Amino acid sequence: MSDKKNNTENGENSGLNNGSDGVWEQIRQSGAVTPEGGKHCIHCLTVIGQIEGHGVLPPDTKTTKYEHVIPQLVAVEQDPKIEGMLIVLNTVGGDVEAGLALAEMISGMSKPTVSLVLGGGHSIGVPLAVSAKCSFIVPSATMTVHPVRTTGLVLGVPQTLNYFERMQKRITDFVVTNSNITEERFSGFMMNTDELTTDMGTVLDGKMAVECGLIDKIGSLSDVIGELYSMIEKA
Repeated sequence: MSDKKNNTENGENSGLNNGSDGVWEQIRQSGAVTPEGGKHCIHCLTVIGQIEGHGVLPPDTKTTKYEHVIPQLVAVEQDPKIEGMLIVLNTVGGDVEAGLALAEMISGMSKPTVSLVLGGGHSIGVPLAVSAKCSFIVPSATMTVHPVRTTGLVLGVPQTLNYFERMQKRITDFVVTNSNITEERFSGFMMNTDELTTDMGTVLDGKMAVECGLIDKIGSLSDVIGELYSMIEKA
């Protein structure tokens, strides 16, 4: 076994990698990369598929495992060579507590952070999108806002309803605090019964997400990189 493979398995490539081979190995292992050839050194974190948390999803399901993302966030915050972070999202949502935990960690980072919603940033992907210091969405992307829900056995007792209400309050408070949308409007989107045929909620396209204050700007990759570079230079 090569030294390079040993280093990857031991987690020693969580920061910067030297050379193109190290960059591609980092992408293959974690779906993230810290390229060194740009104007500034930034870390690119991808959140795709379903966010896997306390339960393990089937092997044929594309997932982002939160136990893999948390060490990346710690490494980015501590590595002095990394000047900022780009979060690219195309997720259907997933484990609520795992997604909210990642969003809280991103929100609490001291370095410049910018998010970009591609394809979709649904469900618990909404808090993740707004957790960055500046958020972008492409015009063709969508975001589904709906209440907390679950499948499987649910105990029909008042405590269960109280738990869901408190969980929803945590998500709503986080989104409102980290974006420009009001609590009333966000709650209205969640409780809308006129749009989704088998559920309640609202689907927002890129323009609508910006107009309501949920996302900061419409833009593409070049816009996001430019914004992140500007934030780094002003820091």
